[in-house]
Amino acid sequence: MEVNVHQWRREQSFFHRLLQWLDILDPTTLLASNKEIENALTLLQGSLPSLKETVRDEKIKEALKLTLSSIHPDTADVLPTIFRASAFMPFATPLVVAMLLPHKGMKPAVFWQFLFQSYSAGYNLVNRNKTTCKVSPQFVMHRYASNSPVMYTVFKKILPVPVLAFASALNVAIVRGFEFDKGIEVADKNGNVVGVSQLAGTKAIKETALSRAVLVGATVTAPNILVGYLQRTNFIRRFPFGLAPIRHIMTAFVFGLMVPFAFSLYPQTGKIKRSNLEPLIQSATTEEDLYYNRGL
Repeated sequence: MEVNVHQWRREQSFFHRLLQWLDILDPTTLLASNKEIENALTLLQGSLPSLKETVRDEKIKEALKLTLSSIHPDTADVLPTIFRASAFMPFATPLVVAMLLPHKGMKPAVFWQFLFQSYSAGYNLVNRNKTTCKVSPQFVMHRYASNSPVMYTVFKKILPVPVLAFASALNVAIVRGFEFDKGIEVADKNGNVVGVSQLAGTKAIKETALSRAVLVGATVTAPNILVGYLQRTNFIRRFPFGLAPIRHIMTAFVFGLMVPFAFSLYPQTGKIKRSNLEPLIQSATTEEDLYYNRGL
């Protein structure tokens, strides 16, 4: 595990993590060149001993934001542009909106589901810890529920929430499944690697999978609730074609709102008790708490 600027935020509260993610997700950081990112990392590495005191300096703050959004915390390598933290919202939002459209056939539903899950898989793979079947409900709906209002409601409004949330969590588990078997590095508070733990790897995957499930589940649920309410209003009864753009805008808005929230659910630098780790690691250190890179 690299000793780097990502370690300083491991003790932050959820509120501080949320504020920081709102800053890190700034899409303008995608315009920075690799050279600018490397220079920012060099600047921070020189300031690391006194980082908490110098974070008020505007130059340090900008370098910190650029580094946290563009550098992998384990390898210190520059991440591919489309898989950086600040790229997730602009790239994934149109895919989510398209995926949740009321498609009239199975092919477009499968196509957009495939694109979203493929992008998610790439994002999960690139942002994983580097120390060492998803069927759309719309398929079932078009196949079995076409002539049943009750089944249509179930498959159209209710089933997509748990299915898509589970699919997103499963995506994380599949892409990062080797962390269950091989484990990930755990380090002490000074960044010294103590060992490789399967239990820490399992914890990291579970936390990331849950955050992704919350992200997608909320994005599916909120527009459905709003649309259900609007369908009973006189405005939508008079102008039914206005419902579709409202749904799309609401989906994009909720997804954009949930990205920093979901990313903030757990610290990127996770903490685990020594007593919860393998006996070999417990015997290798006297530290009560050890740390690991959770990934995104």
